[in-house]
Amino acid sequence: MGTLIYNNFCLLSSRPRVKVLSLSRIVSSSEVEVSKRRVLKQVDEELSKGDDRAALALVKDLQGKPGGLRCFGAARQIPQRLYTLDELKLNGIETRSLLSPVDETLGSIERNLQLAAIAGGVSAWNVFSFNPQQILYLSLVLLFLWTVDSVSYNGGVGSLVLDTIGHTFSQKYHNRVIQHEAGHFLIAYLVGILPKGYTLTSLEALKKEGSLNVQAGTAFVDFEFLEEVNSGKVSAMTLNRFSCIALAGVATEYLLYGYAEGGLADINKLDALLKGLGFTQKKADSQVRWSLLNTVLLLRRHKGARAKLAEAMTMGKSVGSCIDIIEDNMDDTDI
Repeated sequence: MGTLIYNNFCLLSSRPRVKVLSLSRIVSSSEVEVSKRRVLKQVDEELSKGDDRAALALVKDLQGKPGGLRCFGAARQIPQRLYTLDELKLNGIETRSLLSPVDETLGSIERNLQLAAIAGGVSAWNVFSFNPQQILYLSLVLLFLWTVDSVSYNGGVGSLVLDTIGHTFSQKYHNRVIQHEAGHFLIAYLVGILPKGYTLTSLEALKKEGSLNVQAGTAFVDFEFLEEVNSGKVSAMTLNRFSCIALAGVATEYLLYGYAEGGLADINKLDALLKGLGFTQKKADSQVRWSLLNTVLLLRRHKGARAKLAEAMTMGKSVGSCIDIIEDNMDDTDI
């Protein structure tokens, strides 16, 4: 169905004013979609060139306009105040299942690898008749490699091995990571922060960034946030946005699986930010509780869009394509 735009002409006669349809100004919905997707393709191009400011300017230019980006920064959020733990429980949120995530899947893989290494060492000792001195040298070499990984790569090699095994042999782990990152992406977009890229595996991050220090995850256009942090003054709106984004991954896992395994690094970063801003424990708790409740309610309301987004991210769709999918799967009454 097309969108009809017409002009009013006042005729010099005693007859009533007549509305005349200007055929030259008929804009079809398909043309609007083409225009929006053309701009989103430009957004992808600017992000690929590393021009975050240009990409954000393109998105803001379409923000809230008819046929544009209705959902960017359009999240319907709850009032900010001090929420009690009981209020969170009334909304089906058990904070213990979200804010202290332990990755049991990777932990189990790591323990099995350690047992396999011990068994392999014992077998090698028996087969090759290693003497105690040779075993000592081998142990020192392994300890040296582990130290180099921990110091130089922040444990990147170990994380790469565990993550690759997890994605290869555990479908649950693979799905959980995808849903986790989809939660980050969706909440960021809804609160007005533009995602600029994502990786779902450590191997993908290594290929994309060329560094073992970079872990899989979703990156954002955050120069405005960094400018505020560097100035020493972070606005309440900016803090609210990034608090919700930080908790979106664990909140998504909680809603889908009843508990969160990943996202400890996200929580630690948020905790470090609040401490760096001089928040007291009471004030930090208030910020986290509001952000958690707000994020969970947003994810519940937009679970259909998140599911479609996760499918798109599984297929490796671009940021622009993911945004288009969010817009297409969001009802006007939801924002």
